[in-house]
Amino acid sequence: MNMTPYRQVLALPGLRSLLLVSVLARIPLTATGVTLTFFVVLDLGRGYGAAGLVGAAMTVGAALGSPLLGRLVDRRGLRPVVALTTVAEAVFWASAPTLSLAVLLPAAFLAGLLALPIFSVIRQSIATLAPEDRRRPAYALDSMSVELSFMVGPALAVALATTVSARVTLWAVGIGVVASGIAFWLLNPPTRSADEPAGPQPRTPRREWLTPRMLAVLAVSGAATLVLGGTDVAVVAVLRASGEVGWTGAVLTMWAVASLIGGFAYGAVRRTFSPLALAAALSLCTIPVGLGGDHWWLLCLALIPAGALCAPTIAATSDAVSRLAPAGVRGEAMGLHGSAVTVGIALGAPLAGAVIDASLPLWGFAVTGAIGLAVTLAVLPLELRHRRETAALSEPAELAPATT
Repeated sequence: MNMTPYRQVLALPGLRSLLLVSVLARIPLTATGVTLTFFVVLDLGRGYGAAGLVGAAMTVGAALGSPLLGRLVDRRGLRPVVALTTVAEAVFWASAPTLSLAVLLPAAFLAGLLALPIFSVIRQSIATLAPEDRRRPAYALDSMSVELSFMVGPALAVALATTVSARVTLWAVGIGVVASGIAFWLLNPPTRSADEPAGPQPRTPRREWLTPRMLAVLAVSGAATLVLGGTDVAVVAVLRASGEVGWTGAVLTMWAVASLIGGFAYGAVRRTFSPLALAAALSLCTIPVGLGGDHWWLLCLALIPAGALCAPTIAATSDAVSRLAPAGVRGEAMGLHGSAVTVGIALGAPLAGAVIDASLPLWGFAVTGAIGLAVTLAVLPLELRHRRETAALSEPAELAPATT
């Protein structure tokens, strides 16, 4: 496999350190959901429904706050926003273990609203550090780092919560999140390249960049993560129904490894893939996965094609947003992308759960995959029209006579 694209990307000034810090910084962030769930269920003695409400409150806050914080980064710079959100995170995680459920719910919403914008800032910085012809492997590395973080973070939180206590785990996650904020404040990765104007710029009207094509990319991003959120729940349900729930970790690990391999291959090849095509393929490959649920190893095999498309799809949507957004609003655009990803995951899990409760576990894969496919088909005419317009604009130049 051609390693040149990765060598070229990692040789770019500042990118290697950004990706390294991003892996470590995301680990505590990926552990927040499961940690809060353990705290509500074990320490507060409430049910999983109550834990789900806390998670939903934080998710709604994050979905609303991500583009707002991105806009602040565009107008005020990175460090003030990181300082504000790091302080907010410190207050929440220091006080969360002492809060009742009635107070924890609004506190979780505010914590989500002022959550450390690591995911969107990293993607914004990649667009700044990497020229357009090298962003594909850069975003592939970013997606692979996300997979690694999700493989490590929740597992560490579960181990600490079950062997020590959920309250201690909350404080440990909080320390990790605050340390991540401090690390990014010190690193201060650029959000504008050297050839882009620095400082506050005249506001670019949203109608000039929040175009139908940008909205289509955001819709595809949400559809892809809806499929991923539904798959997460459906895997557990299928294995539980077949009496093999003990193999859940192995199956999810195989799914993540397939995503890592797919992301690596996506960044190494020279061909460009449309995020729409990748999301459609991901959805299509997810629909029949439940048919392999009789045995855990069959489910592993069935998940490989869809798993191999996870990281490439997220990388492609990030790349597309970075290309469509002007430099002055890239933070807000990446924030909207983060919101789309967050909302997709938040909708996918309960949707799959409702379908599974009303029918059979295998339908969790089929229905979420079908919804993802339906969204990609809905925006397909827009993509085809864009390609026709692009071809029409380039045709006169190709047919023009040569001059001397």
